[in-house]
Amino acid sequence: MQFLKTSRQIGQTIRNAARLRTIVGVFAKHGFHNVAERMKLGRFLLERLNAGQDMDRYTMAERVRMSFEELGPTFVKLGQLLASRPDLVPEEFVAEFSKLHDQVQPLEFALIEEVLKNEFGENLYTIFSSVESEPLGSASIAQVHRATLASGDLVVLKVQRPGIIEKINDDLNVLYFLAEMITTYFPGSRAFNPVGIVDEYFKTLELETNFVVEANNLRRFKENFANDPTIKIPRVYLELTTERVLTMEALSGFPLSQSVGHQPDFDHAEVVRRGLRAYLKMVFQDGFFHGDLHAGNFFILPDNQIGLIDFGVVGRLNQRTKSSIGSMFLALSKEDYDRLAFEFADLAPFSETVDVDVFAKDLRDLIAPFYGLTLQNVNLGKILLSSAGVAARHGLVVPTELMLFFKSLVSVEGLGKRIQADFDILNYALDFAVEMSKNNFDPQKMLTGFSQLARESKSLLNSMPRQLHFMLRRLNSPDYASKIHIKNLDDLRKSVETSFNLLFLGIIMAALLGSASFILVQPTTNQLGGIPAFSFIGYFLAICLGIIAFFNYIKK
Repeated sequence: MQFLKTSRQIGQTIRNAARLRTIVGVFAKHGFHNVAERMKLGRFLLERLNAGQDMDRYTMAERVRMSFEELGPTFVKLGQLLASRPDLVPEEFVAEFSKLHDQVQPLEFALIEEVLKNEFGENLYTIFSSVESEPLGSASIAQVHRATLASGDLVVLKVQRPGIIEKINDDLNVLYFLAEMITTYFPGSRAFNPVGIVDEYFKTLELETNFVVEANNLRRFKENFANDPTIKIPRVYLELTTERVLTMEALSGFPLSQSVGHQPDFDHAEVVRRGLRAYLKMVFQDGFFHGDLHAGNFFILPDNQIGLIDFGVVGRLNQRTKSSIGSMFLALSKEDYDRLAFEFADLAPFSETVDVDVFAKDLRDLIAPFYGLTLQNVNLGKILLSSAGVAARHGLVVPTELMLFFKSLVSVEGLGKRIQADFDILNYALDFAVEMSKNNFDPQKMLTGFSQLARESKSLLNSMPRQLHFMLRRLNSPDYASKIHIKNLDDLRKSVETSFNLLFLGIIMAALLGSASFILVQPTTNQLGGIPAFSFIGYFLAICLGIIAFFNYIKK
């Protein structure tokens, strides 16, 4: 067994090295050869590659985007993540990464059928009476096929592409290595936290590639909209769902991504109203929202009913974040940039460096030119994403869930513009935010809040004597010692040490000069250079110590 384990580790190392060579080669081809050399990765280039002669006409952001496209699904999805994080990457990179599309060539049905048989066994076609060989869609992680259950129910199968998990793991190992190298050899990149970006990416992919998690998300959304007949969430077949295959009800409508000429008539204003109300309910009431609501995941069903699919990416908001989002909308509607700045500062981890007044001024400079424009002219989600970038420049770390909300808002506004170009999402969101604020003062909710406060206060009072007793025992312990950490104490200690060293050298020099001068006036036969030998040695040593003291001073 140990031999097999060692063999696997060696095989993983070889695969990582091969993939690293490929990645370095692709970036070198797109004009980043010098970066590879600076990171001591030149040895991974099989030959001395030079960027194509036409690379000079592309910007750095364009060349990175082209590299990601060539490197495949893992890097495409990384670019899509970075496109939603203007607080982590410069604006020009966000614009380029937004052009990345998660579309790949469909696999042959025989490979998909093999995955299905591995998950359901040889009785696959006793569970499903048929599975269509032509896919409905193909993305980097999964391929979607229509099927019919033995019971006659029409379903959709989301099937994970074979080998994709191993490929993602290999790429992630290399990405962690590259992130650490970038941090080491490009100290300026530490402000963007490359390793932290890969960590966030890993967590996102870990959930997105487990279809049991997506099935549970789908189940929760169906429960949340159980009493809303205007919204259709497909039924999930948990008994026919595994980590690699998701089975859900097929919707009898058409996706909004379908070309306009093939769309049946529907009430555009009503669909927009229902769709936005559903989205705002997810955000403000449920705190559990669809994180990837693009046109392909938004279906129009008969009687203006809306169907939603693809729940692999979801956002979760606590009560504090929901309230802050409502306050942000109110602040934007009233041009209250101080309030908007304080909401960002309140949600982010505490920072001593942020100047809220300057931050509010920068927000005003960003947002004020767009005030009063409708969805036809401006995208509220993009403004909030840009605001997060301003917050990052002021030293605030914007929470991931808030960034996902901003990104989802961009998608929702894109849907609204596709249906009704002049719809103003901010006005509609304000109505919902005001309604939510009124609900916060509902007597039943206030009673629940007071009840929770009473429970927490009782718990605090009960534990206080025990905590005080423990603290007193600790203070009376003979081994107790207090630790005080003073910022920049090491620098202070070094300055004091250097000062004392210089003072000590100064005292020795003064003693040598005084002794040499005293001997100078005494008669003696032992002379060097016309003066007493001991005086000569004293002056010489004083000069040497003076030189040492000078160099110590300038080094400080």
